[in-house]
Amino acid sequence: MSQTGTQTKAYFKPETGPQINCLFNPSELAISRSNEWRATTRAGRDVSTLEYAGANNGEMTFEVFFDTTSTGTAVTTHTGALMGLMNVNPQLPGSDQVSGRLRPPTLTFHWGDLSSFRSVLTALDVRLVYFSTTGVPLRARAQVTLRQYEQDDAFGPQNPTSGTPRPHTVHLVSPGETLDRIASRYYADPGAWRLIADANNIHDPLAVRAGTQLAIPGARLE
Repeated sequence: MSQTGTQTKAYFKPETGPQINCLFNPSELAISRSNEWRATTRAGRDVSTLEYAGANNGEMTFEVFFDTTSTGTAVTTHTGALMGLMNVNPQLPGSDQVSGRLRPPTLTFHWGDLSSFRSVLTALDVRLVYFSTTGVPLRARAQVTLRQYEQDDAFGPQNPTSGTPRPHTVHLVSPGETLDRIASRYYADPGAWRLIADANNIHDPLAVRAGTQLAIPGARLE
């Protein structure tokens, strides 16, 4: 069904760069989570009690459809943008080419009031299903798998304390410090700088001045 008129279109919002709009909204979304439970088996003993071994990251899977028959342009313009989300980006915060610390960008999927957890694109299956008489691909189906990147309450609390506010640590920015270095200190992940930026309404992460007091959400008080 064509997405026209006042219908809200879904889109992907990468960590950096422009959003990628869906020409047609998905017909369904599948969201899954799983926990690890382990049992210790011993010879001569009956069933053992399971022990909780932690939570696995959530996943969201769905299919998006692209059709450019009305314009005659190659549909690969759109599918290629999705493919690009699986490429390593050395411009991301915390990237270091010397040490090989590089990664593709994170992203979120949005559709109206629905927003996914912060994710990474772990699998993408693109099928070109219709071509012009000259061989230009005009229709494509893309099967998307997003995996949760970090703790996130996008689809409800994920641990018993997630609904309880925690006091923020306050960090005083020193000369030469950057948000990704500060994130590495508190979260052991320089890519978590966006948590700090969002909590402090920082629009330009490079414009944080020495002497600025930053709230560090969710970090342990020092």
